[in-house]
Amino acid sequence: MTGYTMLRNGGVGNGGQPWVLRWSSRIRLTWLSFTLFIILVFFPLIAHYYLTTIDDADDAGKRIFGPRTGNELCEVKHVQDLCRIRESVSEELLQLEAKRQELNSEIAKLNLKIEACKKSIENAKQDLLQLKNVISQTEHSYKELMAQNQPKLSLPIRLLPDKDDVTFPLPKSNRNCRLHNCFDYSRCPLTSGFPVYVYNSDDYPFGSSLDPLIKQAFEATVRTNVYVTENANIACVYIILVGEMQEPIMPKPTELEQQLHSLPYWRTDGHNHLIISLSRKSETQNFIYNISTGRAMIAQSTFYDVQYRPGFDIVVSPLVHAMSEPNFLEIPPQVPVKRKYLFSFQGEKIESLKSSLQEVRSFEEEIEGNAPADYDDRIITTLKAVQDSKLDFVLVEFTCKNQPKASLPTEWALCGERDDRLELLKLSTFALIITPGDTHLVISAGCAMRLFEALEVGAIPVVLGEQVQLPYNDVIRWNEAALIIPKPRITEVHFLLRSISDNDLLAMRRQGRFLWETYFSTSDNVFSTVLAIIRTRIQIPAAPIREETAVEIPHRSGKAAGTDPNMADNGDLDLGPVETEPPYASPKYLRNFTLTAMDIYRNWNSAPGPFHLFPYTPFDPVLPSEAKFLGSGTGFRPIGGGAGGSGKEFQAALGGNVPREQFTVVMLTYEREEVLMNSLERLNGLPYLNKVVVVWNSPKLPSEDLLWPDIGVPIMVVRTEKNSLNNRFLPWDEIETEAILSIDDDAHLRHDEIMFGFRVWREARDRIVGFPGRYHAWDIPHQSWLYNSNYSCELSMVLTGAAFFHKYYAYLYSYVMPQAIRDMVDEYINCEDIAMNFLVSHLTRKPPIKVTSRWTFRCPGCPQALSHDDSHFHERHKCINFFVKVYGYMPLLYTQFRVDSVLFKTRLPHDKTKCFKFI
Repeated sequence: MTGYTMLRNGGVGNGGQPWVLRWSSRIRLTWLSFTLFIILVFFPLIAHYYLTTIDDADDAGKRIFGPRTGNELCEVKHVQDLCRIRESVSEELLQLEAKRQELNSEIAKLNLKIEACKKSIENAKQDLLQLKNVISQTEHSYKELMAQNQPKLSLPIRLLPDKDDVTFPLPKSNRNCRLHNCFDYSRCPLTSGFPVYVYNSDDYPFGSSLDPLIKQAFEATVRTNVYVTENANIACVYIILVGEMQEPIMPKPTELEQQLHSLPYWRTDGHNHLIISLSRKSETQNFIYNISTGRAMIAQSTFYDVQYRPGFDIVVSPLVHAMSEPNFLEIPPQVPVKRKYLFSFQGEKIESLKSSLQEVRSFEEEIEGNAPADYDDRIITTLKAVQDSKLDFVLVEFTCKNQPKASLPTEWALCGERDDRLELLKLSTFALIITPGDTHLVISAGCAMRLFEALEVGAIPVVLGEQVQLPYNDVIRWNEAALIIPKPRITEVHFLLRSISDNDLLAMRRQGRFLWETYFSTSDNVFSTVLAIIRTRIQIPAAPIREETAVEIPHRSGKAAGTDPNMADNGDLDLGPVETEPPYASPKYLRNFTLTAMDIYRNWNSAPGPFHLFPYTPFDPVLPSEAKFLGSGTGFRPIGGGAGGSGKEFQAALGGNVPREQFTVVMLTYEREEVLMNSLERLNGLPYLNKVVVVWNSPKLPSEDLLWPDIGVPIMVVRTEKNSLNNRFLPWDEIETEAILSIDDDAHLRHDEIMFGFRVWREARDRIVGFPGRYHAWDIPHQSWLYNSNYSCELSMVLTGAAFFHKYYAYLYSYVMPQAIRDMVDEYINCEDIAMNFLVSHLTRKPPIKVTSRWTFRCPGCPQALSHDDSHFHERHKCINFFVKVYGYMPLLYTQFRVDSVLFKTRLPHDKTKCFKFI
């Protein structure tokens, strides 16, 4: 009972309750530990399993935990931010994937295009190969056609024997010699170049008897002549100098004849030989008269009619200025036209006609007929009567105050010294030249000397005696520079001289000055003229004149040329088609072999205007060098006009009679690199531009790091030997076009202005066409010429700082214009543009042409040029007056003419754009 009670009451009696409490607390601790064990062990495992399988489960039924919504997983704020980032990244990845697919598609398309281009290239290569084959076949066919049409060329028929053939008979008389029977054409083919061999006179005994000045001047001329060769085997003509002889040591005629016949290439009869006897004095004797010269040609200043063979022998002028150039400052001006004396004559006749004829018969028995009437007494009486009438101031003296010069029989001897005679001729409008009374004396050294002195000082020669053979008479039209009057008309001479107008007097004086400067003045001119006559007679073209070799300065190019907004603004003007083919040169001169046959007489007598044949010939055959310009020429001009129409149709083509033509820009510069680069960039895209020649006028080369602009055409930088403004007009061999645009490095011209100037020049190729105009004026108080740049209603010059001109004038300026002018330009470093205007106006007798209304052309902001110096205008005043002295007159001509388009400032519809015509 007690135990049972104890169990019911908790195992104790009154004290059993603590035991029950201890037992119940032990059980709760066990369950708590077990529960914690379960939570700490199984829950991480379950979580790990869920996390590893939640993304791999195929469906919701296989997942340990079911899918959770976004709100349930993103209840915390930072979790929401991470979710937004995840969504943004997912969208970007989707976009990149779409772009990747798009790029892959484009790459596929481009690969297809590349394959198509490769196929096109292969096809083009095949087409190109076929075109090359066609071109090759065409060239072959062309050569075959040319070969079929090519004339057979061989040496001329040999008329005379070889060197060893000594049996060939001489002509019955030397008077019968002409080119057809005394000249061997086989030694002078058309393509031979006219080689000339000159004997050295010192190698022969007669050489010691020659006048030292004559011999020295002749040798100096020979050394510089382009035709002279040292190879005698290829020579066309052989030349030997035999005079002027010094009388004390002069060889006998028989001795001189033997020495001539012993020349190594005389070939028994002297064919193709030229015997030259130059006279420096008026008393030179005709010592070749009694010498047998065989088939040799003779060139001297004195001839008898039985000795002179027209068309074979040559009458030469006296060599007065043997070793010196004429002083142009001592030559009187050509104006005023009329001088103090209407005419003048000084001379003394020593020997009568009868005695002279008797002496001539003793030399040569072939003189036939009776002696002509002696008009000298009638001439003396008539001229004295004119002097005594005092209707005009004349001066005639038939007796010398001092001992007269020695002369030939019946010849009027010269009086006084040369300086005294020139002073009288400077005061005379006309100079009388009375031919010898012996008509068999066709020309004498005394008459030639009178003619030389008259032409030198501008006295118009009046030759009494129509039988006279004046120097180079078969190629010079003397009636344009002198009056040749028969002696029986002596009573009408006064009336005739007074009836000639001032314009005709000035024209004759200018022509005489031209003839004197070109053929008489120096030893070079005399020798070149003799050779030119022979060469022209046998129809061999002249040698090409030399061009100035351009020494290029290496430079780097490749800088892309910018676009000047001022240049791009051309209004509504269409400048013409853009050139897509390489630059092409002007046609070469093609009339080399026909010139001598067609234009010989007219060309030799053309002066001073060389453009009488323009545009058919680009040169004047009357140059002292007798050379033609082959660099660029107008020898061939295809007949073909422009596109026709008006407005845009006209502007879309260059038009004119020369459809294809370009021009060359020549730009002079001196150490202004930035200004130069800007000017070159402004030429970018200029139509019809062939190339740009930059004349680098400084001894200091351009900077090595200087990058030159690429303007679409070649830029040739030419190095010069010295700093000279004359370098602007040198005929550089790199200039392959006829048209030259001379432009300063600081000139600022728009493309439409340049194109308009080019169109105008094509219509007036013999003139300077440009933009800035100037004029000259006479200063009455100071009695001198002035240079003026003020705005005016007329002009006489166009500055070559922006002007078109023909390359022909570059040759004339550099090689023909008097050296004194170029020296003046170098001295002042100024006036080269004035000199060019003088030259062109002198040659053409036409003023320049100004285009557009602009008077200035300097670029804004450029450094000041030499023209801004105070001394600039003073120097130009001096230049003008000096040039007038050199030319002998003022060649500049005034004009009020300016060229604009016909529809200048006229509003027209866009499809009727202005056309370039002239007013």
